[in-house]
Amino acid sequence: MLSKTSLLGAAIFFAFSAQAADTLSAQDLQAAAALRDAARTGNLSYQILESLTTEVGPRMAGGPNDARAVAWAEAKLKALGFDKVWKEPVTFPKWVRGEETAEITAPFPQPLHITSLGMSVGTPKEGVTGELVRFANLKELVDAPADKVRGKIVFIDHKMENDHDYGKVQAGRSNGASETARKGGIAVIIRSVGTDSHRFPHTGAMRYQPNLPQLPAAAMSNSDADLVARMIARGKPVTLKMTLGGRMEGTATSYNVIGEMTGSEKPDEYVLIGGHLDSWDLGTGAVDDGAGVAITMSAAEMIKRQGLKPKRSIRVIAYANEEQGLIGGRAYYEAHKNELQKIHAAAESDEGQGPILALNSFVVPAALPVVKQMQEVLAPLNVKAGDNNGNPGPDMGILKANGVASFGLTLDGHDYFDLHHTPDDTFDKIEPARINQTAAVYAVFAWMAAQSPVSFGSGTGQLVPPPRPAR
Repeated sequence: MLSKTSLLGAAIFFAFSAQAADTLSAQDLQAAAALRDAARTGNLSYQILESLTTEVGPRMAGGPNDARAVAWAEAKLKALGFDKVWKEPVTFPKWVRGEETAEITAPFPQPLHITSLGMSVGTPKEGVTGELVRFANLKELVDAPADKVRGKIVFIDHKMENDHDYGKVQAGRSNGASETARKGGIAVIIRSVGTDSHRFPHTGAMRYQPNLPQLPAAAMSNSDADLVARMIARGKPVTLKMTLGGRMEGTATSYNVIGEMTGSEKPDEYVLIGGHLDSWDLGTGAVDDGAGVAITMSAAEMIKRQGLKPKRSIRVIAYANEEQGLIGGRAYYEAHKNELQKIHAAAESDEGQGPILALNSFVVPAALPVVKQMQEVLAPLNVKAGDNNGNPGPDMGILKANGVASFGLTLDGHDYFDLHHTPDDTFDKIEPARINQTAAVYAVFAWMAAQSPVSFGSGTGQLVPPPRPAR
């Protein structure tokens, strides 16, 4: 018969074993802390991004540099020592920008700084000329009588105050042309979706609704939008002439470029991190999203550099054509939708250089102790604990929607929309301390996720995203 002392000892042992089975070992935590400290002082992400923006530059999907970007990514992953590197094709409609000019012709003639919205049709060669009618936002346009719009060029003057406004402000960019067509307008021009006060217009994708005329659509810089609003406020008709050369040219094929550090114990399960390789063509795509590609490539390499061998594989993906409709993300999902249970966790970096402010998860309750350990290891990097409804990023949102465990690493976006989709999105805006912190967080996250002793819940049917709130 066991003594009370033996029973107590056994109880303590089994309690400790149960706790240990749910969380990372002390050895793994020590490795995570060492990785954190090494990565935060490294400069690899900065160097990778310098290479991409200098050697390739703008990377519009289907454009002249798209193939060069794919070749660069494939070569870089191999040079960084990934165990496997491969490409998966992504096909999409090819859009060409062409000419873009605009001017106020009356009552105060002045040139404007504009850019075509992505996927917009062009104007006739002679351009389109019409009186401007101003709306403060898309809803005002939707609610307006058709007589107010018919035969005119719509100006949607929705100002973006901060980075949290993006979702509601970009609705005018996406849907303004079709709403204008519905009411008999002839073109649309919007205030740029950005927080800057510079004279750089912000491009971005728009879409046409079926069974409506396709109207030319452009964005003017915030400074020019202020100018035009002041003209309209004087009470005289304001006339705009705009010439756009945008057009569709068949289809193009690019590639999702993928590198994998193969796991030592569960190689068929993997942690998926990445960013999108394409950019718009106005700048060199440094913050959007060369930074995300560089951050996640370097995160995996730093794990290897520390001599660590993760139990699960770590897969880095440089997505094709995010900008024109999350096309690379959908292609990856379609190619891998029958094996979603193998994606142990997913997190995309697509909001600039950082730093990261919070770690949010989307995992089953049994995995929350591991998430808590992640948050504790990351606390010295000033990363706060978030909630359990983490958004993994634009291209990976489809994975979360289909039950893949996901993490949202919230970045400091206070200046992101000053640069987003503009000619000013260039490498000189990158600060080593910011991007290095972000790369360190991704490295720690990927390592700890790969080492987790418990499933995060992918493919179990237990992870169901809550309904998105109505805007």
